[in-house]
Amino acid sequence: MKRKDYLSWDQYFMGIALLSAKRSKDPHTQVGACIVSPDKKILSMGYNGMPIGCDDDVMPWGSEGDPLDTKYLYVCHAEFNAILNSGAKTLKGATIYVTLFPCNECTKAIIQCGIKKVVYLENKYPDSDAVIAAKRMMDMTGITYVQYTRADRDVSLKL
Repeated sequence: MKRKDYLSWDQYFMGIALLSAKRSKDPHTQVGACIVSPDKKILSMGYNGMPIGCDDDVMPWGSEGDPLDTKYLYVCHAEFNAILNSGAKTLKGATIYVTLFPCNECTKAIIQCGIKKVVYLENKYPDSDAVIAAKRMMDMTGITYVQYTRADRDVSLKL
């Protein structure tokens, strides 16, 4: 008999997204993403952080004040990084697992590269213009978005 307490595909891929989020240096919001092919192969991963070459020790991480002194104009979102990290691989028909519902900007990239499904863990800003616009674009282009259903057990890694 095979083991019965193994991880489901959704648990596995959302777990990869959650683990990826742990790489983020953002003191307030850590987001991870994992892109998966239709045949359940991991194509790419990403997390929110500063662009390559921008020293994250000197870049701003605050969220209030003059926009040039906050993180918002500089940080690359997890979905965007995962798409860019995929290299030349096709993402057509793929699913992206992400720990936070995508914003409108990431949704544009999701649409453009051909991702067809978004599985998200949380939607912290459902009434924001960015999420409303994202949902509008996903609905218009036939992208499915579903909230991840948490498993009835905890899984932890000991390193």
